[in-house]
Amino acid sequence: MVRRMLIAFLFLLVSQAYARASDTLLFRGQSSAWVNLNPNNKLPLWLGGRYIPQANYQIELTGRKLIDFEASANIRGSIGAHLFDTISTDAGLKPYRVWARFSGRQFEVRLGLQKINFGSASMLRPLMWFDQLDPRDPLQLTDGVWALLGRYYFLNNANIWLWALYGNKGTKTWEIGKTIHHFPELGGRFQSPVPKGEAAFSYHFRKADVTGFGLTPPSYSITPEHRFALDGKWDIGIGLWFESVWIHKSKPAGLISNQEILNLGLDYTFALGNGLNVVFEHLWITLDEKAFALNDVSSFSGLSLSYPLGLNNFISAIFYHDWTQNTQYNFMNWRRQFSRFSMYFMAYWNPLIYRMPQQDDTGQFFSGKGLQIMIVFNH
Repeated sequence: MVRRMLIAFLFLLVSQAYARASDTLLFRGQSSAWVNLNPNNKLPLWLGGRYIPQANYQIELTGRKLIDFEASANIRGSIGAHLFDTISTDAGLKPYRVWARFSGRQFEVRLGLQKINFGSASMLRPLMWFDQLDPRDPLQLTDGVWALLGRYYFLNNANIWLWALYGNKGTKTWEIGKTIHHFPELGGRFQSPVPKGEAAFSYHFRKADVTGFGLTPPSYSITPEHRFALDGKWDIGIGLWFESVWIHKSKPAGLISNQEILNLGLDYTFALGNGLNVVFEHLWITLDEKAFALNDVSSFSGLSLSYPLGLNNFISAIFYHDWTQNTQYNFMNWRRQFSRFSMYFMAYWNPLIYRMPQQDDTGQFFSGKGLQIMIVFNH
């Protein structure tokens, strides 16, 4: 109910603003169509399309202050087939972004359905708290969260974030147990310059329902959860960064009482031809009844390579290795850029059981071996 009222309110503001000053209202959109061939899938052939219409309106105020609005929707449909046997269809329509923002030279306050993301890692991200961005996704899509976000930027490039989330259902990346959606989630982040880089501390609080995880007394099904993070990034000729997270449930919850996640990464662009960019990250994950016991550690490595063939052609590859299961994930992409069109030719070779963090039903399409072709049009 709260979200419906907010959507209606924001659309009303946009429509009223359009009635007063139509030259300041901008419409844009992104259309995409794809075909996926995967002989390992129950339905080897999938065709799909997506349209994301977006409206933006802004009101300039005195003192370099601004009020602006954004509203967009995610409209999708797909059809899967096993030729001469089975056909399955799927479709959906939901809001993608719906927010209002008040901002000035050193601050902003944003309310509504929005994307919140931070941190330096790009492939294996402990700080993927509120998004599900996949570096292999050409569209870089992620569901938003319903939140109030405030940010203030100091003159020395330090900044502070404060947020409150409410009414978000389901489980976000790295979360164990559903969030009690009628209880607000609260948190913040402080980021500061350090010699040759920057470092930050982040915190988040929520109430988690861990029913169904086989807990026994004196464990609790609903428990407060505290999330602490330290991260930093430095440029010393090569880029270096780390992200570390400790997720602690303050009531006994057995082996899921504590999660520790650490990422170490680096990147460098080699002076080969047009410039070969290499990114490497390693991730450690552990679940422990006692904090930092490190009794059962899982680890992943990620390697990203990207190379521009020219002004309009780019090739890239991303490889993941799951050291615990000794499995390899392989992805290659060739992108051809036109003025408004982009074409993507993708190939992948992954395990049949897909264990990587993912957006929506990615594993359903990208387990096993396959090819995907995608056309994207922005207007």
